[in-house]
Amino acid sequence: MRHRSTVAALAAIAVAAALTACGRADEGAGRAQPSSSVAAKAAGAITMWAMGNEGELLPEFVKKFEAANPGVKVDVTAIPWDSAYQKFQTAIAAGNVPDLAMMPGLPVFKDAFAPVPDAIGTAGMYPGAVSTGTIGGRLLEVPWYVDVRALYYRTDLARKAGWDKPPATWDELRRMAADLQRKAGARWGIRLPAGTTGSFLSSLWMPWSNGAELMNADQSSWTLDTPEFASAYEYLASYFKQRIADPNADTAPAAAVKDFLTGTTPMLVAGPFLRGAISQAGGDAFAGKYATAPLPAGKSSTSFVGGANLVVFKAAKNPDSAWKLVQWLSEPQTQAAWYKVSGDLPATQSAWRDPALLADPTLAAFAEQLKTAKAPPQLVAFDKVGAAGDSAIEQIIKGGRPVADTLRKLQQQADGIGVS
Repeated sequence: MRHRSTVAALAAIAVAAALTACGRADEGAGRAQPSSSVAAKAAGAITMWAMGNEGELLPEFVKKFEAANPGVKVDVTAIPWDSAYQKFQTAIAAGNVPDLAMMPGLPVFKDAFAPVPDAIGTAGMYPGAVSTGTIGGRLLEVPWYVDVRALYYRTDLARKAGWDKPPATWDELRRMAADLQRKAGARWGIRLPAGTTGSFLSSLWMPWSNGAELMNADQSSWTLDTPEFASAYEYLASYFKQRIADPNADTAPAAAVKDFLTGTTPMLVAGPFLRGAISQAGGDAFAGKYATAPLPAGKSSTSFVGGANLVVFKAAKNPDSAWKLVQWLSEPQTQAAWYKVSGDLPATQSAWRDPALLADPTLAAFAEQLKTAKAPPQLVAFDKVGAAGDSAIEQIIKGGRPVADTLRKLQQQADGIGVS
């Protein structure tokens, strides 16, 4: 799949990072005075690094910016995902960085980022997206595009199972999944994480929707051994105990798409990138057989938010013009145009009023989910805590270990890892 979460993209190179993510914080709190300003008109050469598909598409896209700023030249370098961490590490150490870059959640490099000038407005962006760029109380990254999770379900099989609307609550989700097995012939009712890499992150919507928090308010300690976490994990485990979800499901994205298309597993939680994979594999004829919906609610409906942000480096050679480019990429009309080119979902709320986004019925659930979406803390330590969480889920689902004992051990591990 073309789109991917940054954790998945960088896990292969063992990056100590999470998705562009951080705990919710006042975006203005503790902001340092910017080291540069925003140019009235960009001028000179601007160097930019971007990963994957974005790096391939940007050179043509930024020609519009160049036309609006005569005399400027934007030089975009496309960086392969599997070499991104090392390239940033080497460039920062040598002081030979680009002016700005697409930044996929690498808090380990935060000291190299320039604070975001006040002139770069983020008030119109989704709060969860803004929180992904706030590190240590300072806004260091500007949200560019967002990734959020929603429920995918087969409408044709749901009708066969007696459901003419998506589940709205946790109880309804479990009953619908069971009905898809008993009444619609599905092998499994829903695909859920069972402890493989990324399970902790991809299942966070359950604890969050149950009122849990990963850390205390000042992010000085982890808060994983709580009643909210425990009941959320008991709920997750119930799907496997009742044989509604497959504990040994193939975790490859292609397998998830195949099982969804064949009806083997007609429900799953995934990001917007899955729409393209479904369209490519199922064709136009399949479009009327599925829908998306906001995640069913516990105490709330709270999804994960990630994506990618934009940073300007302290050592940038042309920072004022770089911030001008960041400002342009953040404008609603620019983000709507970028969606049409790339499929990346806008971080700016008003961009969602563009007809191209409104015309796609599968996007409405993601727009709704973004209103309450949250992100994990933007800490290097979260990578290790997440790995411990993966193991904890595996022990619960496949090892049959009691949730209370598992969370007690997970809390001890997290305390040992710390918060740095």
